[in-house]
This record gives sequence, C-alpha cells and structure tokens, in this order.
Amino acid sequence: MPARKKIEKPKPSLAALKREVNALRDPERARFLQGFFRTGPGEYAEGDKLLGLSVPISRKIAKEFRELPLEDIAELLASSWHEHRLIALLILDLQHKKADEKMRAALHRFYVKHRAGVNNWDLVDTSARMLFGEHDADGSLAGRWARSSNLWERRIAMVSTFAALKRGETERTFRIAEMLLEDKHDLMHKAVGWLLREAGKVDMPALLAFLRKHYTRMPRTALRYAIERLDPVDRKLWLTGPQ
Repeated sequence: MPARKKIEKPKPSLAALKREVNALRDPERARFLQGFFRTGPGEYAEGDKLLGLSVPISRKIAKEFRELPLEDIAELLASSWHEHRLIALLILDLQHKKADEKMRAALHRFYVKHRAGVNNWDLVDTSARMLFGEHDADGSLAGRWARSSNLWERRIAMVSTFAALKRGETERTFRIAEMLLEDKHDLMHKAVGWLLREAGKVDMPALLAFLRKHYTRMPRTALRYAIERLDPVDRKLWLTGPQ
C-alpha cells in the first residue's frame, strides 16, 4: 500500500490575515473605540484608525496566524489600523513564548526597532513586559526610556517592570516610578500608580515606605491607583495625607 503523502499546512499569509480582519470589522464599535482611544485632533492617539474588532477576536486571529514571518509583522506594525498593530504584537508575544533564548533576543531587538508602532496604551500594556522587560536585565534600558520625550516609550519603561515584579523584585518598579512621578501625562499617572499597586502585592511595607517618602510629589491619580488594595479606612487616610 503506497504511503500517504503528507499534506503540508499552508504558510500563514499576510493577505489572508488582512482579509479576515476586514471581514470582522464592526463600524459601530469602531466609532465608539475612536473616542475611547482618544483619536481626535490634539488627543494622545490623534489619527489612529480602528476597525472595531474586540480583543478576544484579535487574540483568536493572532493565534491563527502565529507563524507569520517577521517581515509581515513589521508591515502590520507600520499599519495605520490599530487592530493590525495589536494583532502584530499578540503574534510576537505568542512567538516569544515558544522561542529559544536566541530567538527571544531577536524578537526583543525587533520590538525595539519597530517601537513606533507601539503607540497606544493597550499596545504597550500587551507587549512591554514580555518583549521588553524580560530582556532588560539590569533595568538600564527602562531607565533611559523613562527619560524619553515619547509618551509611549515612557509607558513601556514603566510597564516593563512587571517582569521584575514577577521575579519578586520591586526595586526596579520603585526606581522607574520615582523617575516618572512628575510626568505631566495622565496616562503615565495611571501607569505609575498601577505598577506601584502591583509592587505592593510583592512587598506592601516597601510600597508604604515609598508613598510616605514621595507623597507630596505624587499626582492624585497615581496615588489612588497605588492604594487600591488597602482597606477603605486606610485608603481614606492616605487621601488626606501621608500615614
């Protein structure tokens, strides 16, 4: 009996991905998301365009096309469509999880090279820990990006400290947060407060010491996020003054 021919699985196609994304576009949801992501004139994501895909749908497409080559991922990251860039980052994350150390380092370099496409808070938050934080061994790259004039590079620097927190290390989060305490953008206030709150899950006494030291410099939004896990009485006290 002749051996069966092995049927080769077709390689993922960028054109096929774009067709699938386009078929799932939702104009009504897109109109809502244009406002949600602040895409209007003078707003932080001015000019960004949305197709209206939900995040679960974007994740499903990313999984389907997870073997897409880097040259195609680069094209997605350069797209004016928000969902193209999100799916590109989700694919990179999936590839990073399965890659060996050499390939992971290459994916990190690719991410840094194409960071211009990581230009909204959800794109940063999806990608910064794995593709940036896990490769910034001593936190020096985060330290440089925390001083950047680019909002999204500063947010990447802050969110990337999740990687150190997952190892039980809080010093990097506190160091980068301190650098960004006087940032003028509310998206950075939220990011700083969020990561401080996460640091508190690892070492609550260290978080409280940080808050006592820097209370007078902290934006209220950052403080509110940072103390979310305290009990209601303590939260109220912190909002009236350092404890």
